[in-house]
Amino acid sequence: MSDITVLCYGDSNTHGTVPMTHMDDDRRFGPEERWPGVMRAALGAGHLVIEEGLPGRTTVHSDPIEGAHKNGLAYLLPCLESHRPVDVVVLMLGTNDLKARFGLPAEDIAAGAGVLVDRIRRSEAGPGRSAPRVLLVAPPPLARLELLAAMFGGGTEKALRFGGLYREVAAGFGVSFLDAGLVIESSDVDGIHFEAAQHRALGTAVAEAVRGIAAALPPV
Repeated sequence: MSDITVLCYGDSNTHGTVPMTHMDDDRRFGPEERWPGVMRAALGAGHLVIEEGLPGRTTVHSDPIEGAHKNGLAYLLPCLESHRPVDVVVLMLGTNDLKARFGLPAEDIAAGAGVLVDRIRRSEAGPGRSAPRVLLVAPPPLARLELLAAMFGGGTEKALRFGGLYREVAAGFGVSFLDAGLVIESSDVDGIHFEAAQHRALGTAVAEAVRGIAAALPPV
């Protein structure tokens, strides 16, 4: 069997942004500290892990302040085609959809994630122009908001519903699911991002889920 290619498509928490202490804080965890790197080490030889984490990325919405390029749907197909054949896509988006500027209910955020799942499944970006397998990851609840309180106003209550709503989306499309909120917690430093220990825990959990998905892939 050839190497298994795993594409991690997400936002700043896939990018590895360190919990922010001020608005211009652009620190990033190292390659082996970020959860995709942890997953890469846990999976071992025979797995190619591609990190596609863009800070500020939403599910399907162009950001009127940060830019249209933050729209996760806009870049998804070019990304998939750039890296194909892709065996598994790990999709974790939705936290930035909680920003007050979008005014979205939790149901719409989960539906946005569903649009991305559907696009992946219709992309023909897998081996032999098949559909890549998908692991949909529900972002964890927010923690204490101070620095980002105004930006994410009203988001705390919505994020608490992600686990159940994303599970329904995954079931509807017949794809694999992981509730990150059952594995990790967001940092109280800024309420949004993950500490290094949480990256380790999430990377380990995602590796286990991907290992199960890869075991069911047809031989090449």
